[in-house]
This record gives sequence, structure tokens and C-alpha cells, in this order.
Amino acid sequence: MNQTEIPVEALTSADRKGLALATCSRLRGMIIEGVLAPGARLNERVLCEQLQVSRTPLREAFKTLAGEGLIELLPNRGAIVAQLSLVEIEESFDVMGALEGFAGELACAKITEDELREIRALHYEMLAAHARRDLPTYYRLNHEIHDLINSAARNTVLTGTYKGLNARLQSLRFRSNFNQEKWDKAVKDHSEMLELLEKRDGEGLRRVLMRHLKSKRDTVLANLRDESSAQPEGIPES
Repeated sequence: MNQTEIPVEALTSADRKGLALATCSRLRGMIIEGVLAPGARLNERVLCEQLQVSRTPLREAFKTLAGEGLIELLPNRGAIVAQLSLVEIEESFDVMGALEGFAGELACAKITEDELREIRALHYEMLAAHARRDLPTYYRLNHEIHDLINSAARNTVLTGTYKGLNARLQSLRFRSNFNQEKWDKAVKDHSEMLELLEKRDGEGLRRVLMRHLKSKRDTVLANLRDESSAQPEGIPES
């Protein structure tokens, strides 16, 4: 065991749960930010050393992330980071665009002033992160804004479907901002979203959100096709 690694048997039940959650959060972040690439095999020994945990919380994190669709557990062969085909990516973004558009339309009819103030505050924090080119912070705030719009729709079926699908697209949405021009365009979209929310313009927000996701989809697919053409095996089409 590494000298700084925490022995699981020395922890309380609450501590063990907290350690597993923290490990899961760190792994999720590594996948979203591309530190662990799609298709990469997850080496337990290396990750235990890197995260300073034992195999127990790491394997609990694997199970949680497998349930979110971020990793695949292979019988007797460990785990790998999930990799969507180009067709799955295209179809998933199309569905996500429809879900986000519908959530925006509902949110305009149901959002409270407190919720709007929270989104507005996060938006200005996000603009500051964009100005200093801090993509991880920008993306975290961006994610919170989209989640709050969805929450303001007050439709539990919509939210459940949205969260399940969105978890699988997080790393791709993050990567879509690697292109500075596309990132700048995404920021302009968010300013427009906030303006439409403030006006309670549901139809307008639905259109902008669907356009926003379509732009993400097109950027992601173009990048992946470029990468695929430069690699021997490439990314499966379906």
C-alpha cells in the first residue's frame, strides 16, 4: 500500500461511502476531461496509486460509472472507458437536443426568480472562466447551468432521461470546446439562452438549445472523423 493511501478497514461506514463517492467523482472528471480516453483500459493498480485509494472504493466507483454508461465492465478482463460509435454519437446528440429544447420551453413557463438569479450568477462566473481560458471550471459551470434549466422544467421523467443520456456525452461535450472559435460561439449561445429565459420566451429558448446541441454534435463528429482518418483502426461507424 502507498504510504499515504487510506486503509479501508480503518474507516467508518460513512467515511467509506464518502471515499467511494470522491473516487467516483475524480474518475468521472478524468473521463470527461479526456485524461482517460474512450476505449482506454482502466488499470486498477495504476489508478489506486494515482488516486491514493485501495481497490475497494475504486471498484465501487467502477460500478457507479458503469451504471452511468461511462465505463464498461468486462467479465474477467477488468474495465475500459466506454466508446460510442459515430452513429451512436450522432443519434445521442440529436435526442439530447430535443430533450434540452423541451426542458428549456418548460423552464420558461415554470422557472422561479430565485432559480433565474442562480443561473444568472453561474453564467457570469462561466464568462469569467472563459475569459481566462479555464476550460475545466468553465465546463463545470456550464454543466450546472444546463442542469438547472432542466430542473426548472419540473418534469421528473424528462430529468431522468436527460441525466442518463447526458452522462454518456459529457466527455464529448467537453472536447467540443477545444476549438476556440466553437468555444466562443458556445458562450454567445449561453448569453442568448439567459436572455430568452429572462423574457420567458419558451419557443425561442427551445430553438437556441436545439441549435446549440446540433453545433456540438457537428463539431464532435468532425473532430472524431479527422482523428479516425489519422489512425490505423479509427472509430467504429456503428
